[in-house]
Amino acid sequence: MKKFLILSVIILFAIACSTQKGAMNDKSKDGKAIEEDNLEYDMETFDARFESWYLLQNGPAKSRSLEYYENWNKQYVSVWNNKSGNTQNKFFESIVGYDPNQEYGFDLNQKLFYYFQYVEHVLKIKIMPGGPNVVL
Repeated sequence: MKKFLILSVIILFAIACSTQKGAMNDKSKDGKAIEEDNLEYDMETFDARFESWYLLQNGPAKSRSLEYYENWNKQYVSVWNNKSGNTQNKFFESIVGYDPNQEYGFDLNQKLFYYFQYVEHVLKIKIMPGGPNVVL
């Protein structure tokens, strides 16, 4: 079980890695090449319980703004990464590669936010005191 959780957390950190969907070279009116970069980020976990739990939690009635998710994710990632440096916190072994200056989009930010809620409310592992009051 412990290895399973650690593996799922490690996959969570793969959000820092991105796949490039495609780059196009196009010519503008003045003849200069324009390079269009379409990056798509994805968060994967191997915890089937999280995926099914997330599908039950994710609904329009519970949806919040992108800024809401980004704000909480920045705080959670900061605390998580601080805990990863403490050898007594085995659950937080890996560092979350979340760059607050990067635009990950609404879906990924929402899913990451709900992963933190899953860890706190379902797995009962407290990440950050004074977190959001989320009705699950």
